Amino acid sequence: MTIEYKPAGVCSRLIKIDIDDNDVITGVTFDGGCAGNTQGVAALARGRKVDEVVAALRGIDCRGRGTSCPDQLAAALATALANR
Repeated sequence: MTIEYKPAGVCSRLIKIDIDDNDVITGVTFDGGCAGNTQGVAALARGRKVDEVVAALRGIDCRGRGTSCPDQLAAALATALANR
């Protein structure tokens, strides 16, 4: 399954996520945002179960925004799980 998620409250404009049939993340790309940080988050998410990544990233704040690119990735993944 491939998800395209439009994040809110962050610099990135789009998150694309590939998830296999076992709920393992096989790919993540961010359009926009801080390139080094988003590439790092994407690399750490690959190969891990969706629920594990959601638990690790949910609630991370960027500069007092109340969210962050990692938090928005968690929101996208939680939405994907809920819509299965």
